[in-house]
Amino acid sequence: DPDSGDNGLLLYSLVNNQMNEFDIDENTGQIFTVSVAGKAGTFYLEAQAADQGTGRLTARTTVNVTVDPSSSNNIVVVVLNQKINAVERNIAAVKRVLEGKLAWTVYIIDVYSNEFERKARSSTDVTHVKIIAFDEANQEVSAEDVKRKLREQKSNIEIELEKIFSTSVTAAIEEAPADSATPELVATIVLGVLLACTLVAFLVYVLFTMKRKRY
Repeated sequence: DPDSGDNGLLLYSLVNNQMNEFDIDENTGQIFTVSVAGKAGTFYLEAQAADQGTGRLTARTTVNVTVDPSSSNNIVVVVLNQKINAVERNIAAVKRVLEGKLAWTVYIIDVYSNEFERKARSSTDVTHVKIIAFDEANQEVSAEDVKRKLREQKSNIEIELEKIFSTSVTAAIEEAPADSATPELVATIVLGVLLACTLVAFLVYVLFTMKRKRY
């Protein structure tokens, strides 16, 4: 947003979002998955940008998200020693840390605990986070490369995560059994990794046009 002050501060949200599969980073407008396990098909999300000035101008657009039930061997599971409800609340921040340290675009495919009881959401200090990474060319990064980078950045990742959870954090890599080849669901934003930039530019343009007409 070319304006300054509160008029130049944009906050993003998903309108009438009744699904638990997706969420949006309110500061960047980047849409990410919370959990798409067992899901397939196209989802239509309405994203909104609103400035914080007097009158709060807004703009909306529809984002199509396709969940492709294809097999991928490049999904990596990161195990955090945190309660699942705490991880879910801070999933956008966790995603930013992983992207910052891995230097790739990271999509979170699923967040889960090994325990199925409802009480486990607050009592079990082990949460699994399934991720898949894409490079600048929008190509999947191999699982081995992701694991290598996670090991190299382990200390730095844990330091940043400790700032988020305000407690000691360990981030381990779960090694899948040798005979495990279960197809996973991979969520792909239809327009690719550049969609977030395109969406932001569109919303900013609409807001700027509305303000010019207003003045």
